[in-house]
Amino acid sequence: MKKHQKKSSFVRWMKLLLKSKTGTVGFLIVMVVFIVGIFSDQIAPFGVNEQNYANMLVPPAWQEGGSSEHFLGTDNLGRDILSRIIYGTTISLLVGIFSVVVAGILGMAAGLFAGYYGGWIDTVTMRMVDAFLSIPNILFILVILTVLNPGIMTLIFAIGVTNWVIYARLIRGEVLSVKEREYVKAARSIGTKNLTIIRRHVLPNVFSTFIVISTLSVATTIILEASLSFLGMGVQPPDVSWGYMLADGRDYLATNWWLATFPGLAITITVLGIIFLGDWLRDVLDPRSQGR
Repeated sequence: MKKHQKKSSFVRWMKLLLKSKTGTVGFLIVMVVFIVGIFSDQIAPFGVNEQNYANMLVPPAWQEGGSSEHFLGTDNLGRDILSRIIYGTTISLLVGIFSVVVAGILGMAAGLFAGYYGGWIDTVTMRMVDAFLSIPNILFILVILTVLNPGIMTLIFAIGVTNWVIYARLIRGEVLSVKEREYVKAARSIGTKNLTIIRRHVLPNVFSTFIVISTLSVATTIILEASLSFLGMGVQPPDVSWGYMLADGRDYLATNWWLATFPGLAITITVLGIIFLGDWLRDVLDPRSQGR
């Protein structure tokens, strides 16, 4: 019975996905990015930092002087652009997903308890949210990275502890509405413990909002990571990210356009795919969107 229910639920979700052109496109893009990120070692034709000084600044294969061996060309050290973009996919997904996990856990917990218990817990939490929102996000992250030294783990931590406020504020608003519903009041009246009510009745009703926020946050986090790496405060060599590649190619835009163009396209396509998927999830999971 359970297997049949899971199968029918999967089929229903796939039908809903296929009805939406943007949702389908977004899903396909995200799946391709995930596959490339997971299997980057097997897919990339060259090593991430493999240098060939005999093939420096080779243009893409379709341009004069290009080589089919380096389909998207090479950089100023003879490193294959396609391979570096593939390896950069792993870093971008790693930072994007795990920083959202950190922010989501902190923000979900803060929003649930602030909204459900109210009183001084709500007041203190919301004043903390206001304090975080009063400081420019990127400035706060730069301060953390400067103190703790740039790196992948530091970047994940810095983005996570600054973005939790988005979850906290939105989840709190949802909880304030959910806790006034009849089934929550009924559970409270028969002596059900508050933590049990939160786990069984409140959390499932705000989880769809959490999923939508998290999906869209991955897109903004990838852009933020690229911006920080472009400034030299994000991913550090020998690791490679799309933002770091943009920084490497900015001095060659006039003469060797492919160094910065292809990493920029990778960021754009990935972010668009995640946004398309997130918009579809919002429409499917939010009844108010379906009724419009």
